[in-house]
Amino acid sequence: MRTSFNIPDEVVEEFDRVWTEQGIENRSRAVREAMLEYIESHTRLEETTGEVVALVAFDYRHHEVIQELHAVQHGYQDVILNTSHTHQGEWCLESLFCRGSAERVHELTYRLRDFDGVRRVKVMVIRDSGL
Repeated sequence: MRTSFNIPDEVVEEFDRVWTEQGIENRSRAVREAMLEYIESHTRLEETTGEVVALVAFDYRHHEVIQELHAVQHGYQDVILNTSHTHQGEWCLESLFCRGSAERVHELTYRLRDFDGVRRVKVMVIRDSGL
């Protein structure tokens, strides 16, 4: 299947640099691998149930979304234990340390992805039998 995407030039340039350095044969192969990794990571998150401890990390353009992000975080106070924030020019990196139902962490993660000013959201989930 052939398709097209609207991707910023700098992202394509960086993607091309990485897959070339990795020795992958072509861009199509690299995109397929990236898509499979994306599917795997989201399937794992959606299939997790019960109580979890999780780290949700995301980067964003501060001036574009800070008020909206704070509102979202206030709506998930039941699972967010604490946050860590650092500035890197116009970009910020935020980490949310969470504990609670996998469903709520899942909702929070997808809510954060709703914003155009948020570039990436990564989740690391720890299941603990003591939870």
